[in-house]
Amino acid sequence: MLDESLDIMIWALEQNDPAGWLQMPKAGHTLIDECDGPFKIALDRVKYASRLSDANPTQDRENASVFLLRLEALLIAPYLFGEQPKVADMAILPFVRQFAFVDKIWFDAQPWPRLQRWLEAFLISPAFLGVMDKYPQWRPGDPVTAFPE
Repeated sequence: MLDESLDIMIWALEQNDPAGWLQMPKAGHTLIDECDGPFKIALDRVKYASRLSDANPTQDRENASVFLLRLEALLIAPYLFGEQPKVADMAILPFVRQFAFVDKIWFDAQPWPRLQRWLEAFLISPAFLGVMDKYPQWRPGDPVTAFPE
């Protein structure tokens, strides 16, 4: 059974990986684990601070920033592990996107030019835009929307 989105990504890429996303160093898997652990915990605490009685958004944002600084240092090429994206890029980018949009003005003001460029390239990529179609909220009586259209 494939429970996690990463498991689904890896399974699909094992079937067909034309861009070589799975061809990355072991450090890529370690980075994904770090994103899914400490960074994701800090992200959730920042994003949902109003729901948590023990939240400290400033400290939680600093905790998340440790991971983001690490990404900034890794992004000496356009992607985390070179000139082409790998599964680590695609697994981590959505979480960085969530974090950035909690307070985009703050995020954009940080000294992370490579991280910001990496995120922006993802946000304007045809692949991302192709899966981010917005649909109106369905209400009783509306016609059925079939996916894909």
